[in-house]
Amino acid sequence: MERKVRPGDLRAVGEVRGELRQLLGRWAVSADAAATATLLTSELVTNALVHAKGGAVVRAMVTDRLRVEVRDFAPQRPEPRTPSADGTSGRGLTLVRSLADAWGVRSHAVGKSVWFELGGGPA
Repeated sequence: MERKVRPGDLRAVGEVRGELRQLLGRWAVSADAAATATLLTSELVTNALVHAKGGAVVRAMVTDRLRVEVRDFAPQRPEPRTPSADGTSGRGLTLVRSLADAWGVRSHAVGKSVWFELGGGPA
């Protein structure tokens, strides 16, 4: 799956979640892994749209693991931070760090990709 998201199009976050759920169903990913993947993808896409102030490209693939990458075009590297008192911001990378089997940031000539992996692959 590859999906481009226009700058500032926050309603696309739900659309990406739906597309990912459909693909994960076809790939026979477990329900728990699918729920975790859609949550983490939502967080990364939202981060890209809010903090990078530009569009994003979402890629998902399954081999022996599920891997999701969200690329944006801003140079700043994301850092996990303490969630806000009202819980409305600051939890995205904390969730990725705690729920993913692996995650990281890969720099590009323009921008970066934040990725995560969940083990197990297809059921």
